[in-house]
Amino acid sequence: MSTSALRLPDALQALRDLLAAAPLHLDVPGRDEASRSARAVVDQIDDYLLPRLRDLDAPLLAVVGGSTGAGKSTLVNSLLGTPVTTAGVLRPTTRAPVLVCSPADRAAFAGDRVLPGLARTTGEGEVTGGLRLVVSDALPAGLAVLDAPDVDSVVETNRELAGQLLAAADLWVFVTTAARYADAVPWELLRTAQERGTALAVVLDRVPPEAAGEIAADLGGMLRSAGLEAARLFVVEERPLVDGYLPEDQVGPLRTWLHGLAADQEQRAAVVRQTLAGALDSLGARVDGVAEGVARQAAAATALRETAEAAYAQAGTTVSDGVASGALLRGEVLARWQEFVGTGEWMRTLQGQVGRLRDRLTATLTGRPSAGVGVQQALESGVEVLLRDAADEAAERTVTAWRATAGGPALLTGRQQELEAASPDFPDAAAAEVRDWQGAVLDLVRSEGADKRTRARAYSWGVNGAGAVVMVAVFASTGGLTGGEVAVAGGTTAVGQRVLEAVFGDSAVRALAARARADLEQRADRLLTFERARFDELVDAAAPQPGDVEELRAATAELDAARRAQR
Repeated sequence: MSTSALRLPDALQALRDLLAAAPLHLDVPGRDEASRSARAVVDQIDDYLLPRLRDLDAPLLAVVGGSTGAGKSTLVNSLLGTPVTTAGVLRPTTRAPVLVCSPADRAAFAGDRVLPGLARTTGEGEVTGGLRLVVSDALPAGLAVLDAPDVDSVVETNRELAGQLLAAADLWVFVTTAARYADAVPWELLRTAQERGTALAVVLDRVPPEAAGEIAADLGGMLRSAGLEAARLFVVEERPLVDGYLPEDQVGPLRTWLHGLAADQEQRAAVVRQTLAGALDSLGARVDGVAEGVARQAAAATALRETAEAAYAQAGTTVSDGVASGALLRGEVLARWQEFVGTGEWMRTLQGQVGRLRDRLTATLTGRPSAGVGVQQALESGVEVLLRDAADEAAERTVTAWRATAGGPALLTGRQQELEAASPDFPDAAAAEVRDWQGAVLDLVRSEGADKRTRARAYSWGVNGAGAVVMVAVFASTGGLTGGEVAVAGGTTAVGQRVLEAVFGDSAVRALAARARADLEQRADRLLTFERARFDELVDAAAPQPGDVEELRAATAELDAARRAQR
């Protein structure tokens, strides 16, 4: 076989593997249709296209399909002159598909070359699973007939299997009745045959003899209108059965035509080429449909991620606003601050010259080396609460938004309760982060005084106190504070800041507070980003990867190139 001929199966296999792994996990509109289409193409590649490409001279497989009660099994038995498949009044009658071939072709169908997913059985009587293989001398070599389940069966698995078997056929023998030939289901299947270029024969069964010409003409016109004028039409009149079989004059024309295909290698090859080319031609549009489904998955995943991102960005804003508003300086923090800086008399004492302010604060700090610890602890608790509240609100907003976003409700199933609040580990993580931040502020104070040896020598015993002043300066603002709170918090912070300015310098103190605030906001952002990852991981596990859509379309283009090369 030529190199170009080898390329086509390889390209088809590559496309098949991509379709089998198509990421269609998010429950979005059109997902089920895209999944069915992907599965149908994979099945047809496995069941028909690859086996046929690898063995163009294999026997012709004619699949007999149709609606419930159309008489498929009776037709197959009559064609063979032996009861190989169950016919009766109970529906659905065909419990498992039956494939009949000549003894010469048994090896071609006994293995997994065709329909590899269906296990072969050869037992007699009712078989409820797999594919029952029957060898019969009634069929010539080169032809196999498969009796498929009803395409409109009340059993869903039967309907799915019928569609799969029809897609594996070289030739469809579609059976309908005079009473049902205009029904929607038969025509849906016939349109599929037209779209895929499948070789087709239509058997119009149970036709009243007196109306045979009229009904056949009407169906023929419908076939021509649907672009199926090439389909062979056989009419079987409603006559009494003879020993359980259709009268010979009714079934004979179809048998003669099928046997003729088996005997004429050129005709048989023409049927195979028609169906094979039609199936390959149909892949582009079908894969495009799957690719569009994957694109919708990607769009839905983006929307879900953006929803979570917006909720947690709003949480970050809430934290920033809480820091800037001064609201944290109420309550316990305010009380500890008052204890630290003392009474209003202490403040008035500090209103002197800068040197005296520095000396007094230094004496206070050295006399009480842990003077700022109470303020730090109160701030720690307040910031932790602010972070936890923001994380809880972000989680709740995300869950609420996901309930109304395509793909979101299914991701929340079984997880909603744990996701609508901050994760159990968040409080400990927030506490640790705030403590680390406070340590970083103290490190800033130490590093800022490291090169100011003469001034820092007296001040070195008051790092906690200086750090407390810097921390309060981060939060001190008239926003959120009123009346006496401004005087106690904002005013005393300003005095403390003047003392720090005397030690470190004006610009250095402003830089300390700015750096401390930026550090806190970065830590809050890191915590919230880690929290958001719970939602991102759910989306990532279900969403397509970047390039999945392009990869599918590129595989289709490669298949087209391989076909052109083979020609």
